[in-house]
Amino acid sequence: MRISDNTIFIPGATSGIGLALALRFQAAGNTVIVGGRRTELLERIRAEHPGIDAVAIDTADPASIRAAADEVLRRHPDLGVIVTMAGIMRPEAWADPEGFLETAERTVETNLLGTIRLIAAFLPHLRARGEGTIMTVSSGLAFAPLAATPTYNATKAAVHMLSESIRLQLAGTGVEVVELAPPAVQTDLMPGHAENPTAMPLEAFCDEVMALIAADPHATEILVERVKFLRYGEARGDYADVVRALNGA
Repeated sequence: MRISDNTIFIPGATSGIGLALALRFQAAGNTVIVGGRRTELLERIRAEHPGIDAVAIDTADPASIRAAADEVLRRHPDLGVIVTMAGIMRPEAWADPEGFLETAERTVETNLLGTIRLIAAFLPHLRARGEGTIMTVSSGLAFAPLAATPTYNATKAAVHMLSESIRLQLAGTGVEVVELAPPAVQTDLMPGHAENPTAMPLEAFCDEVMALIAADPHATEILVERVKFLRYGEARGDYADVVRALNGA
């Protein structure tokens, strides 16, 4: 993925990692469109950051994804990058099905089906261009589980394998698949997480991500140093230690 001269759509970019990376991409010389459900946040981003465009989208709603794709491509026919940033992370208590099932279904709908539907909505355009980038967003928790968030972990593991698989299918088409796998980052993804002293500061994370993309535009995975502890536990042979450390055991 080129670090500049792209047109990039980032649904799920009204806050957190999505918005921070949107601003970095704009500063690097890209045209950036952010997406989200809350129109008041989209309008505020437009006003505070001239040059950034915004499109309403609910990635848990197939009709909203289709409508947003039509709008983005109408206004930005040179779109070359889609970043499937939108996602939710909720704790679940699996001892009681009534306490987790609705949350689990919503998580699958947003994190996994939302990613699949976004790719389906934009892939024909990218293939017709003969070049482009799909950046998926998994997590360090795709590779080692946090006990409190089983479905989140599972959806991110699925996004990882989806990325690996469609990269094979799209080989030779000019459309590349890049997976961004964040560690815990100080955002509002979960209550109190923005103040979590063990999470990586947001600005430091974005600095490292942009440096990694600039250093290797053909990378298939974007892995900051902090996430490698989780990503490679099985390969190192210390997976059980990683799980214990992650869960405070």
